[in-house]
Amino acid sequence: MLEIIYQDDYLVAVNKPAGMLVHRSWLDKHETVFVMQTLRDQIGQHVFPLHRLDRPTSGVLVFALSSEVASQVMPMFAEHNMEKTYHAIVRGWIEQEEVLDYALKVELDKIADKFASEEKEAQEAITAYKPLAKVELPYSTGKFPTSRYCLMELKPKTGRKHQLRRHMHHLSHPIIGDTTHGDGKHNRLFRDKYAANRLMLHASRLEFTHPITNENLVLKASLDQTWLHLLEEFGWDIVE
Repeated sequence: MLEIIYQDDYLVAVNKPAGMLVHRSWLDKHETVFVMQTLRDQIGQHVFPLHRLDRPTSGVLVFALSSEVASQVMPMFAEHNMEKTYHAIVRGWIEQEEVLDYALKVELDKIADKFASEEKEAQEAITAYKPLAKVELPYSTGKFPTSRYCLMELKPKTGRKHQLRRHMHHLSHPIIGDTTHGDGKHNRLFRDKYAANRLMLHASRLEFTHPITNENLVLKASLDQTWLHLLEEFGWDIVE
């Protein structure tokens, strides 16, 4: 059962679990559980995805309940007329709030994009980031006897593929649990010491204007047990 965090006659939003694919993909033929099909069976009607969350990311995911509503809302999501707030745990300490404006080349998939051109221009990518809390752990991951980590609030202003993961990697503060853009030593520490086997990136909040009723919607997704365990261990709190 998926946790439904909002539903009306036009839209439905769920708290997507980490590790769950949004919909069927021929790249993941062996997978049998998807958010779209699970939600459709749960509410007894078809749903139409309006945006995406990477498989390892958890949090707010919104669907339309008809293709007509989807065609009205998708441009709004595509043009980023909304505010998305994520939380992440990253390697190292970030001391101040900043905005990173760093263009990203299109990330091609080895199979799906086999014949796509590598020569595409890098696309504008902007992320606002703010450190919320930090911790120094008594474990070594290299030349120092301790390891430092930071709880971050991330607000993407554009919607590039893996934008937050790639931007934090660019800053040399990769997100914990990121097996593509992250650091294996730190990922291993979190797995071994804290049983944290997931990407520590969560889409906490999504705010936008309802396309039909024009009301301001603020959708929030609660944290899973892995997140709650780490917050407790580190004495951190996420205050909305």
